[in-house]
Amino acid sequence: MACRGSDWTMLRPAPSSSAETPGFDLQRACGTSLEAAILLGNKIALGQIDCAIAAGVESMSDPPVAYPKSFQQLLLKSFRGRTAFQRLRPWLGLRMQHLRPVLPGIAEPRTGLTMGESAELMVSAWDVGRRDQDQLALESHQKAAAAYAAGFYVDLVHEYLGLTRDDNIRTDSSLERLGGLRPAFDGSGGGSLTAGNSTPLTDGAAAVLMASEEWARQRDLPVLAYLVYGKVAAVDFIDKKEGLLMAPAYAVPRMLSDAALGLQDFDFYEIHEAFAGQVLCTLKAWADPVFCSEKLGLPEALGAIDRSKLNVKGGSLAIGHPFAATGARILATLAKILNENKAKRGLISVCTAGGMGVTAILER
Repeated sequence: MACRGSDWTMLRPAPSSSAETPGFDLQRACGTSLEAAILLGNKIALGQIDCAIAAGVESMSDPPVAYPKSFQQLLLKSFRGRTAFQRLRPWLGLRMQHLRPVLPGIAEPRTGLTMGESAELMVSAWDVGRRDQDQLALESHQKAAAAYAAGFYVDLVHEYLGLTRDDNIRTDSSLERLGGLRPAFDGSGGGSLTAGNSTPLTDGAAAVLMASEEWARQRDLPVLAYLVYGKVAAVDFIDKKEGLLMAPAYAVPRMLSDAALGLQDFDFYEIHEAFAGQVLCTLKAWADPVFCSEKLGLPEALGAIDRSKLNVKGGSLAIGHPFAATGARILATLAKILNENKAKRGLISVCTAGGMGVTAILER
């Protein structure tokens, strides 16, 4: 991406790498690489750097497996020993429970609920039905399949180990098949979130090149888009003042205020599909005058969006959700959409674990 004043630009192709190039990492769950792009854009806008690569990678098939803290303490006591006996003595207390692994999980540590269980509470509170969730999921798969068939992703997706496309996309999905799936997060069978309308956890990586406009011009690199605004919000889901994944409902209107724009002033919308229900809850919140008045302090509702402009090349439900990579994947996709359609502006909204939301505005 390149920079014009306080605007950041997306470019193509990437520069060659160098061992002398500094780097850093950060973590904001599902919004990680979008947050990285915003931070790097700020550095470019301030003149601290000329170019950068914002990237995210996730390997859900290779999660870390840890040992209990009691085993950690045993190791540390052994490490601190000054003599052979002092290093050996802690091991005399080794018991089988020390070797019991702590398996990875995706439950929120402060509530004990998984994202899916929290999303079930959200769709119940917002009265979002199963069929509407399945319909959005079906559209995600259909749009992604059509985009691949049309060659949209040819220059965005790079082959790895023989894989040339996202392998979660279901070209033969239907409302009937989706409707036949059992609830995935409600053991009583009364839930509406299933494996079909919830995003799959997948491996993946994504990256975008960002730079100053001058740096891009010197290298004759085309500018795809400018990242002009970014905003992050958080909600109190612990005391159940708000749903875990509802933070974008707060971040977007604050960003719109910064940009002096309305929710309808966009040609395309990219809303991360953590769950179909999460997207629909957010859309209902923006259209609800009571929520907008009491929670956002607005004089009127933000209103509805044109759903035909939403996730037009498929979303996370179809493509998959490698947590740290999703933000950069959406950023690159929207930049290309804006460029190809000669459109003016696009909105990005990403919900994350921890009750946070990362949002951004792109302009061609």
